[in-house]
Amino acid sequence: MVRRTLQAIPLLILISIILYVILNNAPGGPLAPYLQNPHITPADIERLKHNLGLDQPLPIRYWHWLVTVLHGDFGYSTSNSQPVLEAILERLPATLELMVTSFIFSVVIGLAAGIFSAVRPYSFADYFITTFAFFGQSMPVFWFALMLQLAFAVHGIPLPGGYMIQLPSAGISNGSDTFDLGDRVAHLILPVIVLSLLSLALYSRFMRSSLLEVMKTDYMRTAAAKGLDGRTILFKHGLKNALIPVVTILALSLPGVLGGAIVTETIFAWPGAGRMFYNALQQSDIALMMGYLLILAFLVVFSNLLADVLYAWLDPRVKYD
Repeated sequence: MVRRTLQAIPLLILISIILYVILNNAPGGPLAPYLQNPHITPADIERLKHNLGLDQPLPIRYWHWLVTVLHGDFGYSTSNSQPVLEAILERLPATLELMVTSFIFSVVIGLAAGIFSAVRPYSFADYFITTFAFFGQSMPVFWFALMLQLAFAVHGIPLPGGYMIQLPSAGISNGSDTFDLGDRVAHLILPVIVLSLLSLALYSRFMRSSLLEVMKTDYMRTAAAKGLDGRTILFKHGLKNALIPVVTILALSLPGVLGGAIVTETIFAWPGAGRMFYNALQQSDIALMMGYLLILAFLVVFSNLLADVLYAWLDPRVKYD
């Protein structure tokens, strides 16, 4: 783990260099928000360039940025008018709430569907789960989110007796100062379904194929020949080995959920870091985008390290040279 962690340091530095070069060479550059202001003169732009150090060569600017980041200072956001780290930490709890809920939902439902589908292969339930998995993998997130808003927020859910349930279409709460668990859950339903759809479909497919392969092995047939209970064979001998390839997908999907939250949070007006990044992208807030993307890169590297550790836990035979 120490070796892998040390290897991640130059990787993160290389990622930061690529991101810094791309964002600083984007159309408009770091001063794009100021260039759109008709009251700012060319002399003001030149003064801003000097004050912000933008008149220096790009390598020197990157070095200054890297030094300040290593000291915990990610710069100043031009769109939020506050320090970058403060802006991200302010929005992060809402994103984590959405991200963790959707991840748990997709893992529980996806793995359960994959196990059920593998235990009863080529049955009606297996075909139904497989069809749903293909539907989830091919469905565009933004279109599916809009259709859910139309179906469950605009038209509502009809109930017997003429009652109608309409789920909230946007926001994180009804705006009340007091915390209401029921209201928070109601606001979570639609974005969680959208955010977990692709992962749920992916987990069920991988779990099914992996468990089917394990069930054909010799040790599974030997356990059945010894007269062990079917559940014992499945969960004690088969499931742990079947989870080894699934661990990669589970670990690497963590940053993917955070990246997918950009679209989902924007459509559902969820006040999280993903929506903040979308607004920063529209306003060319380079400092804020760099902070968000660097955290996302760290999550990808950390997820790889987590997958390696889980490999060794699930299969003690795994060794890292």
